[in-house]
Amino acid sequence: MLQKNYTCILLDLDGTVTDSMPGITRSVQYALSCFDIQVTDINTLQKFVGPPLKESFMEYYQFDEKMAMEAIEAYRKRFEKIGIYENNLYPGIESLLKELNKAKKKVMLATSKPTIYARQIIDHYHLTPYFSYIGGSSLDGSISHKDEVIRLVMEQNSIENKEDVVMIGDRKYDIEGARKTGIDSIGVLYGYGDQKELSLAGANYIVRDVEELAHFLLNTR
Repeated sequence: MLQKNYTCILLDLDGTVTDSMPGITRSVQYALSCFDIQVTDINTLQKFVGPPLKESFMEYYQFDEKMAMEAIEAYRKRFEKIGIYENNLYPGIESLLKELNKAKKKVMLATSKPTIYARQIIDHYHLTPYFSYIGGSSLDGSISHKDEVIRLVMEQNSIENKEDVVMIGDRKYDIEGARKTGIDSIGVLYGYGDQKELSLAGANYIVRDVEELAHFLLNTR
């Protein structure tokens, strides 16, 4: 695997830094129940992890825009109190962040989750010191897609040389967002996407686990 010395590391949150599926799917389940839609198999809601919620409610449950926004309000009602903490750090992530900091890499978060929630989660796991910037979507929906988040992060940090930057994520949305903004991407297989999804999306590199990701980013292989 040919390696490049990236100095600016953009990390997705859900499925890359934390295993957040329980909190997201249970909050989606609650939101749907508000519309008298009962979902008993919560695993069927895994598809909500990654893409913007509004689009997911509209695509998977044929909600119109008004209903989708009402569903998001219901989702947030549960998520901000309970769901936000129903997740766990992936093994090895904190060590990776420490090593990236030691190597003088600039580590930034680029997530489709609203920034206010992303900050709470990162702070909850005491990871805030490792990130130079936490970038997410806006609650009003003006910034929601991954390419918009990536552009925001790069603009706010005055990053001009795209060769220095790599986006790391577990779903096609991360890879497609990187491609739209002209930066490289690394797909990770320990999250919610698979080899086929990441390959079809055009990932420059794909790694199996956090250990392989660390070896790649730190040139220790």
